[in-house]
Amino acid sequence: MFIPLHDANTLKHIKVQWVTLALIALNFAVWLFTSLESELAAQATTVGLGYIPAVAFGHAQLAQGLEIVPEPLTYLTYSFVHTGFWHLASNMVFLWVFGDNVEDALGHMRFLLFYLLCAAIGALCHGLLTTASEAPLVGASGAISGVVAAYVMLHPRVRVWVLVFLRVPLPLPAFVPLLLWIGQQFFMLAIAPDGDVSWGAHVGGILAGALLVLVLRRPGVPLFDRQIVTPRAVRGEAAPVAAGAVERQRLPWGRGRR
Repeated sequence: MFIPLHDANTLKHIKVQWVTLALIALNFAVWLFTSLESELAAQATTVGLGYIPAVAFGHAQLAQGLEIVPEPLTYLTYSFVHTGFWHLASNMVFLWVFGDNVEDALGHMRFLLFYLLCAAIGALCHGLLTTASEAPLVGASGAISGVVAAYVMLHPRVRVWVLVFLRVPLPLPAFVPLLLWIGQQFFMLAIAPDGDVSWGAHVGGILAGALLVLVLRRPGVPLFDRQIVTPRAVRGEAAPVAAGAVERQRLPWGRGRR
């Protein structure tokens, strides 16, 4: 439907979004490592680190030698495995654009906890809907869905540049594309619960993010801020750059199941 490109939402409580950057780096490192493996080894990594509902709920067991981590850890490890570059990139661009402001509102450690809980709850919701499935769930989209939900609750009026239908760049208030995207996840779960994309993990992440941001945000951080921030490119203003400073510009989803 759309790809986020950039927002004009400056950080207020932290100087650098260290956790967001570390998560992006870790996801790319895991993808690079698996992409260098043989196809058979990459498939084994997907099975060993992916979340498999039938295994989690005791309906099946992994063949000997395929288990890489204890099964409970796959509620987290699956979110760092991707089936290809575009699967990875589509998730990471959402994290790049929206993750820093959620991290700013929560703080570094609470954002890390938030991200991992959204991933785990996304996997759990996927598992509850497909308890007998032996297809591994992989990809960060459960966690990213939580980030999107938190962002729209924190900054619904901030204007975000989005690429609509992969062709048309538009600056829109965040609530317009993000609520449409959230609605799409619920709609697709209703009409295609057994497709290649795990809409259940997306919806689980959304619900987790919306609830967790209520309790994990910093004291005094408001919900549904009222300030509309317009990107400088829309206002036609020159960007002020302090001496010695460099202006920061910031520029979904998968098989197995994503």
